[in-house]
Amino acid sequence: MDPLPSGGAERITLGVRGMTFDALAAGPDDGPLALFLHGFPEFATCWREQLAAAARAGFRAVAVDQRGYSPGARPEGTGAYTVDELVTDVFGFADALEYERFHLIGHDWGGVLAWPAAARRPERIRTLTVLSTPHPRALNEAVRVSKEQQEKLSYIGLFRMEGKAEDVLLQGGAATLRGVYEGRVPAPLVEDNVRRLAEPGALTAALSWYRALEGDAADAGPVQAPTLYMWGEGDLAFGPEAAEGTGAWVEGPYEYVRLDNASHWLPEEDPERVIPPILEHFKRG
Repeated sequence: MDPLPSGGAERITLGVRGMTFDALAAGPDDGPLALFLHGFPEFATCWREQLAAAARAGFRAVAVDQRGYSPGARPEGTGAYTVDELVTDVFGFADALEYERFHLIGHDWGGVLAWPAAARRPERIRTLTVLSTPHPRALNEAVRVSKEQQEKLSYIGLFRMEGKAEDVLLQGGAATLRGVYEGRVPAPLVEDNVRRLAEPGALTAALSWYRALEGDAADAGPVQAPTLYMWGEGDLAFGPEAAEGTGAWVEGPYEYVRLDNASHWLPEEDPERVIPPILEHFKRG
């Protein structure tokens, strides 16, 4: 089964900073840009339903296979995957698409990048939408005071172990990697993700995002842009303290949507509840 969206998305490539990024694009070429950032272990295809819906609403919806996930953008060395490098890529995507201002949407690691991107370059962000990932400062505070939040992020220790993490995730037919999705992501997408991450160098590049994290490298200041933050009560990585503390770091208009019976994998698992608030947020912005 083809995991790509059915709403007319096309495969495109973007030349950014001497690299070639694969992307999915849908909607009118002259529509406002909605730029979608995926997380780990996902690709642009995680946004298939959102791309189709945004395109129908008149937006130019683009989701990029980011650094390390696109074969043509897979530099060697952990130092190539710092948050600063990845955030610079984000604005490079918009530049390659010839948009000065855009709606920015991130999930998981995409959210880790979206918060500082919006804080650092507010003049370029029409609206910010983040799924699952709390504001970095809210997360830092939750880690300080919450044993539950510390335990939820304990997997990062394994992911930072070069070689061992790859072995653990891919052994036994990638059973552990498949288990990360908790049975919440459609099987065709899981199989496509696993196939692509099992290609030589791909999983190491994706895990380099974790290995390049140092101290407060992913930190961000207050956000000025109109912001929508959505969090599932069953999130495996982020607990309620961080989610509920996120609004303190948004100085612009802010909407917080807490979803019951929802997990970390909101783009793939729950598009019927995620898409309407996103489109309303775009229109207000």
